Amino acid sequence: MAAIRERLGARSIVLVGLMGAGKSSVGRRLAQRLGLPFLDADVEIERAAGMSIPDIFAAHGEAHFRDGERRVVARLLGEGPQVLATGGGAYMNEETRRRIAERGVCIWLKAELDVLMRRVRKRQNRPLLSTPDPEATMRRLMDERYPVYALADLVILSRDVPHEAVVEDILDCLSRHLAGRAEAAQ
Repeated sequence: MAAIRERLGARSIVLVGLMGAGKSSVGRRLAQRLGLPFLDADVEIERAAGMSIPDIFAAHGEAHFRDGERRVVARLLGEGPQVLATGGGAYMNEETRRRIAERGVCIWLKAELDVLMRRVRKRQNRPLLSTPDPEATMRRLMDERYPVYALADLVILSRDVPHEAVVEDILDCLSRHLAGRAEAAQ
């Protein structure tokens, strides 16, 4: 863990992916293993707005939410090394992607449709899935977002295994990625 922390320097680990990919659950465990703070951009947005994300969508619309999300992620990336879980749409913003590339290592937690749907059905706080056909909406989001998520530094399969197994996958890939960057810099 010390080698990963040293090679990260001031950069953060930024988790991206669709809702239900496990960004918050895995992120908390990853941060704990690395001895880094964990921040969830959605929680920070709710705190800043003084209202829940579904309430922000209902009162102000998605465009307003996305603008606030962009500002919050930019602020959080300036707060030093951490593990940051972003909302599913955050990485779709070009400015946000640029900031993440400058200040972090981006990890896409990629999951199959059935895994995502099983996970998101456990909660009713998903405004984008408040549709007559949530599965069709999720498929559309996968089609739109997966090509952009593929720009991340690393891709980790989020699957139905204990979260610790996914954390181990991240640590292995992250260690190799950072070692490769260190060698390239020499």
